[in-house]
Amino acid sequence: MKTSTLSLMLLSGLFLLSSCIHDRVDVEVKYYTDEEYEVLKTALNLPSNLHEYNFTMPNAGFVPGISNSKATLGRVLFYDKKLSRTNSVSCASCHKQELGFSDDKARSIGFDGAETKRNSLALASVANFETSYNGGNSFVGINTRLGFLWDERAQSIHELSQIAITDPVEMGMNMSELAVKLNQDEHYSILFRKAYGDPQITPNRITEAIQEFVNSFISVDSKFDRGTFNALENLGRSLFMVNCATCHSSDMTNPVMAVANNGLELNYADKGVGGVTNKPNDMDVFKVPFLRNIALTAPYMHDGRFATLEEVVEHYNSGIQMHPNLHNFLKHPHNPTQPKRLNLSSQEKAALVAFLRTLTDETFIAEVKFSDPFK
Repeated sequence: MKTSTLSLMLLSGLFLLSSCIHDRVDVEVKYYTDEEYEVLKTALNLPSNLHEYNFTMPNAGFVPGISNSKATLGRVLFYDKKLSRTNSVSCASCHKQELGFSDDKARSIGFDGAETKRNSLALASVANFETSYNGGNSFVGINTRLGFLWDERAQSIHELSQIAITDPVEMGMNMSELAVKLNQDEHYSILFRKAYGDPQITPNRITEAIQEFVNSFISVDSKFDRGTFNALENLGRSLFMVNCATCHSSDMTNPVMAVANNGLELNYADKGVGGVTNKPNDMDVFKVPFLRNIALTAPYMHDGRFATLEEVVEHYNSGIQMHPNLHNFLKHPHNPTQPKRLNLSSQEKAALVAFLRTLTDETFIAEVKFSDPFK
């Protein structure tokens, strides 16, 4: 009798344990309520749970700090054409994911069909983005603080976004009017509440969310990062380290130089940084861009004058013009009154281009969490 009772108790315990395990498996934690998700699905292809937007940086490990809910909101805003006055262009119109978040036009087309002043800088590298800085002041191990735009007048993506949205050529919107405009869409009420705790839409929240999204861009899965080069690419890598890395960095991650004049011509119509500061030493000086995904981001330079990487290489090989503000690295080493000439052979020029193509990150440009969420 005791044996039967004990067996019954054991069977009952096993049944209860099995039920508990079964219950735990069936529990699904949902980020959105069913009602919220039904609203979102009418316009957006968002997952029922949030993507992870924090990332791991080479030599720095995991870099937390991104709010997944704000980045999700920022992703929607980044692709929403309602951010422009005529509902015709979005941030993504000039920063296309498949092109490393650059544009394939020398000058992008604004909301009313007019051309922008400069070529759109690629957003395919995080090295100059605020999230990649220690406390927002310096990159891991580096003390260089970089700005945004070719003249570096924006000091954050937050500020850059506001400049683009309100620019009379680019998007032409008033920020307060934009907040009212977005408030008409029910999905934004949900997304802002998830990101900020309440559905209030403000100019500051709009640009902060875009910043959170863009600051999550991480591109470190290229052939260059894997270190697998063929003979031609290896030759190009050696040439790059000797002739180019002093400005553009050797690891394509750490910033080296913020701005420079690279001898495109003697008389520039666009004064670059000098147009902002009015300082003689800043005239015709422009941002030194990072080169990740460079093969995707043609045309090149602030005015998009070079259509191919071959043209860019030839400029540094034989085309640098002497200029009062030409950077010292681009002056002849023995005669600083003359520009530097690399005098590369045809094979060496081809090798440099081959190496630059190893910087393409196919994973990054196909990453779903960075893609257009609109149906």
